[in-house]
Parts: sequence; structure tokens; C-alpha cells
Amino acid sequence: MDQELPTKAGAAALPRNVKLLGAASLLNDVASEIIFPLMPAFLMSVLGGNRVHLGLIEGVADSVSSLLKLWAGAWSDRVGWRRGFVVAGYLLSALARPLSGLATAPWHLLLARTTDRVGKGIRTSPRDALIADSTDPAIRGRAFGFHQAMDHLGAAIGPVLATLFLLIWPGRLRLLFLLTLIPGLIAVGLLYLGLRETTTAKPTAEKLRLSLKPFDWSFRLYLIALTLFTLGNSSDAFLLVRAGELGVPAAFLPLLWCAFHIVKSGANLLAGRVADRVGPRPVLLTGWAVYAAIYVAFALAMNAWQVWAIFLAYGFVYSLTEPASKSLVTRLTAAGQKGLAFGWFNFAIGVAALPASLIFGWLYERFGSLIAFGWGAALAAGAALLLLAVRTQRSGEMRP
Repeated sequence: MDQELPTKAGAAALPRNVKLLGAASLLNDVASEIIFPLMPAFLMSVLGGNRVHLGLIEGVADSVSSLLKLWAGAWSDRVGWRRGFVVAGYLLSALARPLSGLATAPWHLLLARTTDRVGKGIRTSPRDALIADSTDPAIRGRAFGFHQAMDHLGAAIGPVLATLFLLIWPGRLRLLFLLTLIPGLIAVGLLYLGLRETTTAKPTAEKLRLSLKPFDWSFRLYLIALTLFTLGNSSDAFLLVRAGELGVPAAFLPLLWCAFHIVKSGANLLAGRVADRVGPRPVLLTGWAVYAAIYVAFALAMNAWQVWAIFLAYGFVYSLTEPASKSLVTRLTAAGQKGLAFGWFNFAIGVAALPASLIFGWLYERFGSLIAFGWGAALAAGAALLLLAVRTQRSGEMRP
């Protein structure tokens, strides 16, 4: 495992690679989040789909992505480089995402969304490992927090652009979706020209093994807790459905999504620093516990103004989980295993995505919001209890 001793690195500048990956993530999410808050309405009102279709689309797309995240992370360790995976993944998403504008049936949207997520699967684990490779261990929480902050800033800008476009050209959803090609290709250009390889992994001729054998029980238990949490953490598209049910007009859904991501962007910067100082596990534990309370609040909400308040609170909770969860991976694993470790991390999240969204969509359609959101809250609470048993002696976090 990496030696993570207290240093003055907390005040150091973030590496060039981290900044470039943050900029690319911002542009990519501008494109992605132009589409995402409008996708449920597009699916249900234009393509004739329903909540079960929505759960299937999000679940299949994220599950396919997760399988590739495991393979790509392990393969980047084996070949000793990450950059090619990152650039190729962003390129595939940039080309596939606009195809949503050509959909005429729910299965067309499923195909476009899944191909987009294939690109995400190829790039995500090597990208996370590249951030870890490029960054001093003492500021990895800040590095992951910065990356997530840029990601969410792009996710805030995208809905604003979507709203402005639809105010000028009402109903032109298909054209709007096609135009997302532009920021996606700019992101790819930035990475192709500026991203540098810094992996410490050495190429090996050994057969690729997607095994948990290199990791100890603490990391495996962490993956179990992560999987349990994800089973109750369905697609956020259902939160937009809930907002619409409680009276938020469709025209304001992109603005609600924008405000949500602004909170996540700013709070991620702070949460990453906190994770460096007190350790990622306490921060993640707090995030999962409060997440359970937030889901109960979504179920009990009665009107539109409450949805706005809960959404903003949910954005803050999200920030507690994102940089801390990735920083904890680096604390529990050795330097030469980062790609495989992030592959298993992302796989654990994604393998539960299909049943999570399908179960949530079925519960929502059959029994209503209280049962569906209550299910998510219960699993989050259970995951928090499991996380208590994860042990780490890395600096910055005391053994409980």
C-alpha cells in the first residue's frame, strides 16, 4: 500500500493531468446533462415509454458500463498505460450521445444510452487510476473532489443551455440532442493534445485476471457495502419524475437539475479536503447515513417547494460520498493495483445498477413513492452499518 504521511502537499497545486481531466469532464457533462433531465419526459411523452422502460434503460446502460470498467481498469494495469483508454472512452460517448436525437422508439434510446455508457465504461477506471498516479497521496481527496466538482459544474451548465435553447426554439428536442456532439468533441481534443501518461504500473505478459485475490478483507467488505448501497441508489432520473409529480413544471426541470449540480460542484471541493484531513471513511459514512434521511424526505414531500429544498440538500449529501469513496479505494490498495481496484470499485457500483433501477421502477409503478424511496433509504442505512466494519490504518483515519 502507498505510504501516506502528513506533508505540506495539501497546499500544493493540482497536477496538469488532473486539471485536464477536470476540464474534459466539465465539457462531457455539459453535453450529457443537456439530455439527461429531459430524457424521462422525452421517453414518456414523445416515445411512448413508461417508468419501467426508464428503469430498464438506465439499469442496462449502467450495468454494461460497469462490466467494462472492471475490464478496462485491470487491462490498464496489465499494459502499463491509461491515456488511450481515457481518450477512446470520451470519443465513443461524444459520438454516441447525440444519437438520442434520432430515436423513434424506447429501444432506440436504450441503444444510444448504452453505447454512451460503453464509452464511460472504457474510460472511468483508467481515468480514476490516472488521477491517483498523477497525484501526491496527501492530496488525493482534493484531486478527486476537484474532478467531481468540474463534472458537476458541467452538469449545471448543461441544463441552463438546454433551457435557453428550448426558450428560443420550443420543442426542438431532437436538434438539441444532436448538438451535444460539439462539446463532446472539444473534450476529446483537449485530452488527445494535452493528457500525459504517468502510470507507475509496468507492462506484463501475464494473463489478464479479474480477481479479488490481490486485495485484503477490508477492501472486499468495502465492495460489499458499496454494492448494498447501490442497490438502493437508483437512477436520479426517478427524482426528476418525483419532482414532476409534485408540481415542478417540465420547463423548470433543467433549472432544478442545474441547481442540484451547482451545490454538488461547490460541496465536492470542500468534501475532498475534509476527506484528506479526517480520512475518507468517516466522510463516506456520514454521507450514506444522511442519504437515507434524504430519500425518506423525497417520499414524504407534499409540494414543489419542498422538492427544491430536498434536491439541494441531496446535492450536498452527494458531495460527501463521491471524493471520499474513491479516496478510500487508494487507502485500501497498493500502488500497482489501482487500475484493477478502481475496476472492482466501479464494477460493484454498476453491477447493482440494473436491479437497482428495475426494482425501484417496479416499486414506484406498483406501490408508489413511499415504498420505492423507503427501500432506497433502508439499503443505504444497511450499507452504512457494514462500512463501520471496514478497517484502515492509513494516516488521517483512526482505526475505530
